[in-house]
Amino acid sequence: MRRYVIRRLIQAVVMLFVMSIGLFLLIHAMPGGPDAVLFSPRMTAATRANLRHQYGLDQPLIQQYLSWLKSVLTGNLGFSFASGQPVAAEIGARIPATLELFAVSLSFALVVAILLGVISAVRQYSLTDYSVTVLSYFGIAMPVFFFALIMQEIFGVKLGWLPTCCRTSADTTGFTAFENFQDAVIHLIMPAVVLSFLFIAGWSRYLRSSMLDVVKQDYIRTAKAKGLASRSVFFGHALRNALIPLLTQVAIDVGAVFGGAVITETIFAWPGLGKLFYNSLQARDYPVLLSMLLLGAASVIVFNLLADVLYAVIDPRIRYS
Repeated sequence: MRRYVIRRLIQAVVMLFVMSIGLFLLIHAMPGGPDAVLFSPRMTAATRANLRHQYGLDQPLIQQYLSWLKSVLTGNLGFSFASGQPVAAEIGARIPATLELFAVSLSFALVVAILLGVISAVRQYSLTDYSVTVLSYFGIAMPVFFFALIMQEIFGVKLGWLPTCCRTSADTTGFTAFENFQDAVIHLIMPAVVLSFLFIAGWSRYLRSSMLDVVKQDYIRTAKAKGLASRSVFFGHALRNALIPLLTQVAIDVGAVFGGAVITETIFAWPGLGKLFYNSLQARDYPVLLSMLLLGAASVIVFNLLADVLYAVIDPRIRYS
């Protein structure tokens, strides 16, 4: 296992290096390029030359990439074109909000998807199975932005049960610690449900299909023949092996989660990385965009590695040579 993890880490570093080249070229190939953002038509030629030299834009593209890579490896992600603040500080300030939303959304999606997937597999072709199937297809087909707007209209505007935006209330003066916690939870409910809805639909279908394959195996028939309770057979034996394909899909969907977070955080004005990415895209803030794309690529690679390691934890029969 140790050799496998080391080999995968080396592969991950190489892959991330190749992706950094592609992302750097992609950002610089965007219409207008950094020049269109930095330079005003009323700037003098001397001012333009000074800015180009300050940001290294007067160097060959390969030299710009090497300088940027050297800075990234030392923890310097550059400065934002829009705010002038260090990119690392801009991203670091938004990470807690995004991690909070991601943790709640993914945990909720996994729990609900596992329950629905197991129930659908156990009660195959029943009314419950058909109902879950219809809801799953509805969730897969529903655009994230449209579902978010429906939630805001129903639960925020019509019923007034939940706030329609932001991470906390505008004025929390005089709130106790419990009231601050309660306020944060209430603001988190709607964005978390919207972000998790699409993944609940897809993951429950994957688990249902995997469970149906597993329950046909000989060792499941043997467990039933021994007189084990159905709950023990399905949750103690079948589910553990059925989770392996789901882990792969969850690792792959990490990038999609971030894509959904961009829409969700923008609609709910959630102060996380998704909203920062959207604002940076509008302002063509290239240093921030490049750093966030690289961070997203690194997270996908790391989650895929974690999924591979968890295979052996879930199924002891799996061994890596």
